[in-house]
Amino acid sequence: MSQNNFPEGWDESRVRKVLAHYDEQSDDEALAEDEAGVASSETVMNVPHDLVSQVRELIAKRHA
Repeated sequence: MSQNNFPEGWDESRVRKVLAHYDEQSDDEALAEDEAGVASSETVMNVPHDLVSQVRELIAKRHA
């Protein structure tokens, strides 16, 4: 039997809502969402898998 593991604060319902959002998005809407993210005060970058948890911790500390 498999067990679903979700991040804290997430459940199957939330995951389904996120998936539905992206499944129902038009190409133009997806592009606009991507461009809005790039235009914000945040940076999009690739992070090696083994450093992701450390980056998340740094972001959490900054927001705390």
